[in-house]
Amino acid sequence: MNIVCLDLEGVLVPEIWIEFSKATGIPELQRTTRDEPDYDKLMKFRIDILNKNNLKLPDIQKVISEMEPLPGALDFANKLREKTQLVILSDTFEQFAKPLMFKLGWPSLFCNTINSDDSGTVTGFTLRQQNGKKEAVKAFKLMNMRIFAAGDSYNDLDMIREAHCGCLFHAPAQIQKVNPDLKCFDTYDELLTIIESFLK
Repeated sequence: MNIVCLDLEGVLVPEIWIEFSKATGIPELQRTTRDEPDYDKLMKFRIDILNKNNLKLPDIQKVISEMEPLPGALDFANKLREKTQLVILSDTFEQFAKPLMFKLGWPSLFCNTINSDDSGTVTGFTLRQQNGKKEAVKAFKLMNMRIFAAGDSYNDLDMIREAHCGCLFHAPAQIQKVNPDLKCFDTYDELLTIIESFLK
């Protein structure tokens, strides 16, 4: 049996923190896993900025509720699910994802949890597990699944390399440069074509 594992932000929806940066006018929040390989360091940096600016979880959720999938993403996801199983492996948080999953037709999502107090102040985060994307792929392999994986950031590389087949999608130049063995595609038509080849 085949399964496709995709990253969420930058692949099917815009980068949440970049959209929140635009909404708040705080350019430092534009930093994402495309820029910073160390996820713990990145999240601590973000939480510090939130607290210094008295920004709370509902402020982030309001921006997310107004976001839409990337152009063509829903059509791509629907076509893909006609052919095989789709699972989203993301380092986003369950408190962020619900409106986006609704707009994508409720695909399966494995992600993390944000921690907040009664006032909505973000106090930390809980990973589903360390290196959760790679570990999910390894678990699917134990169930005799054939896995195709795609993503755009540093935190997707282990997932892609653990899968039976995979590629970068819309990855920035610096990630492509240091991973020349990984093909990179920039359109959903190209991505669907390479997945269809894998499924044969």
